[in-house]
Amino acid sequence: MGFDMNRRMFLRTMAAAGVPARAAAPEAPTAPVAVAKCKTYAESLPTMTKLLDQIGGLGRLVKNKTVVIKINTTGGPSTRLGHLSQSRTYWTHPQQVGAMIRLLDKAGARRIRVAEGCDVPPGSLEEWLYKSSWDVSALKNAAPRVEFYNTNIAFPGGKPYTRFKVPNGGHLFQAYDLNTVYDECDVLISMTKLKEHTTAGVTIAMKNLFGMTPNTIYGGRAGIDEPLKVPFGGRQEIIHAGRRQPPKSALPEIDPKSPRQDTFRVPRCVADIANARPAHLAIIDGIESMAGGEGPWSPGARPCAPGVMFAGTNLVTVDAVGMALMGFDPMADRGTAPFERCDSTLGLAEKLGLGTRDLKRIEVIGTPIAQARFDFRAVPGGVQRTRPTQG
Repeated sequence: MGFDMNRRMFLRTMAAAGVPARAAAPEAPTAPVAVAKCKTYAESLPTMTKLLDQIGGLGRLVKNKTVVIKINTTGGPSTRLGHLSQSRTYWTHPQQVGAMIRLLDKAGARRIRVAEGCDVPPGSLEEWLYKSSWDVSALKNAAPRVEFYNTNIAFPGGKPYTRFKVPNGGHLFQAYDLNTVYDECDVLISMTKLKEHTTAGVTIAMKNLFGMTPNTIYGGRAGIDEPLKVPFGGRQEIIHAGRRQPPKSALPEIDPKSPRQDTFRVPRCVADIANARPAHLAIIDGIESMAGGEGPWSPGARPCAPGVMFAGTNLVTVDAVGMALMGFDPMADRGTAPFERCDSTLGLAEKLGLGTRDLKRIEVIGTPIAQARFDFRAVPGGVQRTRPTQG
């Protein structure tokens, strides 16, 4: 299933779910975002059910479809913020994934796939999650057909990677080669934490998709001609800093003379990927999180508990509401918090016609933003990073 078919399927699925088709900028879709207060992960299932019902329900979107849940496990199983687990601070939480799997099964999804790029060893996403104390067996048993894919390595079968072209040429690359699990997918869900980000300002629904780029192709030690069999290192060399090009099997960047700063490149890459491989739904966990960055390695990282969840079918509007819930202005651009050092991913995506960041044009259902707002910059204290010894 090529890019054009992906795009047509995306638009058909969105239309069936009652979501307006994407229009050219500046007339962007204004899909609603549902917000609810949620204090504990034990409340995930009923809260998620309510949110999804408020934006039209899952059935029309996922019935008889293959669904991929893109989670976020940046860092690794041994990196914690103080004594707190990764899922309580900067990873997607397993209880949320379990709730999502059960709801997808109830809504009639044909196949459910959990996807994320993780380092090797271990080679499998399951082992990566086991090392962080996830009960993977419980997740697999939450529905009849649940599969896990490490998207940092090749998809099994005859087509390991699929090229996703960026409409209108893209900001950084004209196309991105991604694991084929994202092509053999009718519905893509972005499921992640509400956090700040040291390079991109914030990481919410759209920035989670950045992790779809495989390190076998976009990692620091990626091959010269072909993707590596096993990835080494992160994306700093190729995507963040632009010190080299990806393998010749992938397309080179558009302009090798463009700025080499990560604060210029990463937001553009995120907007590109959100355009090339659109997600159909975002579920954002702000029950517990961290302020000061995307992981324990971020300067000033500290835990927090905003006590909120929200969901929507347009990732730009979801991110706009998320920024407002964090105490930021979603209309902010470079030089204004949280984009003091970087360009706004929301602004770049809005210019591509992917959605609006203007709260005046976004319908917020459920809890008003003013009642759920949590000022991330006002979170006091700080916790030193620890690396527990693995048993």
